[in-house]
Amino acid sequence: MAATTATEESNAVAQQAESFIENVFCMEGGQGPSSYMNNSQMQSRAIQLVLHVLKETLDTIDLPSLPENKLLTVADLGCSCGQNALDVADAIVQHVAEQCDARGQAAPEFCFYFSDLPSNDFNTLFHRLHDNYSTAKTSENGSQRRRRRPYFAAGVPGSFYGRLFPERSIDAFTSTFSLHWLSQVHREVVDERSPAYNRRNVFVHGAPEEPGVAYRRQFQLDLARFLSSRAAELRLGGAMFLVCIGRPSSASPTDQGNLGQHQQMLQDSWDDIVGEGLMDAEKTTRFNVPMYAPTLEEFREAVKADGSFRINRLEMVTGSSLVGDRPGDPSAVGRVVTNMVRSVFGVLIDAHIGSVLGGEVFRRLERRVADRAEEMVQGLRLPNVVCSLSLA
Repeated sequence: MAATTATEESNAVAQQAESFIENVFCMEGGQGPSSYMNNSQMQSRAIQLVLHVLKETLDTIDLPSLPENKLLTVADLGCSCGQNALDVADAIVQHVAEQCDARGQAAPEFCFYFSDLPSNDFNTLFHRLHDNYSTAKTSENGSQRRRRRPYFAAGVPGSFYGRLFPERSIDAFTSTFSLHWLSQVHREVVDERSPAYNRRNVFVHGAPEEPGVAYRRQFQLDLARFLSSRAAELRLGGAMFLVCIGRPSSASPTDQGNLGQHQQMLQDSWDDIVGEGLMDAEKTTRFNVPMYAPTLEEFREAVKADGSFRINRLEMVTGSSLVGDRPGDPSAVGRVVTNMVRSVFGVLIDAHIGSVLGGEVFRRLERRVADRAEEMVQGLRLPNVVCSLSLA
């Protein structure tokens, strides 16, 4: 009976953690100084580096056969609320239209589905979508006209670790900087009786070996669910373009590479407020960030295990650093990097410990980054897994 009760308690904790992620987690919304919209330029520059892979992926897709079928459907999974999702959509429309023009055929109509968790700030995204195409332009005769958005658009709330669309309804999926986020922290990581219990650690980086193994297992389970769902939803001849933060093949799960450098400094700032008595240490033992940067081998293993997709391209691409206009000013670097980190982790941290203590964590992080500004500028060059898949 005791063992059964312990198992039930463990399951309840895991279910609560998964529900917390799905209902609370998102990038920082709005348009404030720490919003994702104003702090996702580094992701934008990384996407620009791999646009050629996106175009290669589009070239593998069977375009709609005109005039019977005039619609190309694309879904962006983990769209967040910034400009990047809209830039990817524009790049897709432009490339397909150019390819159609080169073949002497009319371009299809486009429908884009922007999908993220229900907690995502879709309002900011949709305002941005409207603003991008409502700018008045002057025609040759001096009259004002507005640009027409080159695609239809809709929002789809939900986790991409399950089904989101009808069977065989999507021609192409894109997902940029989302798949390193897990559906949940593995239940063993939050189970005090488990060898994988990640005591007093907020991240997998720097944790003991056992939590690292559990994080890796959760990544494999999640990616399997992701691939299975997309295999059902993709039309025959469809393809996927995926980008997520990765780590070197030589690094263990508890060494998250350059990403881990930022995580360690945030962990140290978290430990500061515990050590100063501002927060109970128990708050740390109950909080783990569901983020995992895979290696190329881990990604490849999951794709092959699923068996639904053919790998067109799988490689690691290192992004460029971006720290604003004053990379030589330590205080400016501290502020810019902290805003970037807060735009990603802030909602999770504030939901767990409140905005007041969350603010204390990030103030300490800003000081730490400023003290190591030169090192941090180089550390912002994150390795990214870039993958192009077609249905097998």
